Amino acid sequence: MALDPDDPRPPYVQVANALRAAILTKVFAAGDRLPSRNELAKKYNVAPMTVQNALRELREEGLIVSRQGSGVFVRERTERPIGLRPHIERAFEQPNVTIDFAGFSGETLHGVVQEPLDKIRIGRLTPESIHVRLLLPDPTQPMAIPCQVEDLADSPDFRKRADEIMRRHTLAIVDSVEELGSLGLVKDVSAEIRVHRAAPLFKLYLINNDEAFFGFYPVREHVINLGGAPRPMYDLMGKDAILFHHSATDDDTSTGSQYVEQAREWFTSMWETVSTEFAR
Repeated sequence: MALDPDDPRPPYVQVANALRAAILTKVFAAGDRLPSRNELAKKYNVAPMTVQNALRELREEGLIVSRQGSGVFVRERTERPIGLRPHIERAFEQPNVTIDFAGFSGETLHGVVQEPLDKIRIGRLTPESIHVRLLLPDPTQPMAIPCQVEDLADSPDFRKRADEIMRRHTLAIVDSVEELGSLGLVKDVSAEIRVHRAAPLFKLYLINNDEAFFGFYPVREHVINLGGAPRPMYDLMGKDAILFHHSATDDDTSTGSQYVEQAREWFTSMWETVSTEFAR
């Protein structure tokens, strides 16, 4: 399947067009793993770097996604929002698991990690290390958002409620991870919570340092029972957040690689500068 020598387009464009056509005509279906770079280079009689450039084109179009150590896969384009659960569950199949979360309460993460943690307890998953970091707003400090509808003012009653929710979910994650270590099921574990004074306008998940999920919190008017009375609040709707997925690849100039790298740098900068240890 050598390329047409009379075609004036660069070879990587021709390879990208051939692969794009194969994906759009379902020769490679959603979720399928593409042949390796060397296999594709042999198939099209081009250099591996030509294939890499072609794959970068398709990755930028959102047709494929690279997973370090696994290969290149056809993206599930109909999946909206991106499903976080299967990616986190797959992360726990690796020897070393790292999860960094920045957001409002950690409620979604708590629900997602329960199944893989249960699989570790019964011996179906056997990671060597688990490290979790949770970066959250400080509920003891006034917040710009959420706020009261009537005057956009901070609500101490709402922050007290938020503190209870945050503690319930984040401390459950910490306790579950630390329990695996105390039982000797995972050799190396850590789970930390730090808080900051910034308004939580988005959620970010960093998984095994090579995948990032990012979503904005929509602000909605929400009537909440506070102090025994209904109170209209502009609240953050975490369950309405659509997550965008980015993966690091072997090409450190790709959008995915650069996004993951910048997300890691942002998280680390917040963690090491303006955040403080969460008082348990």
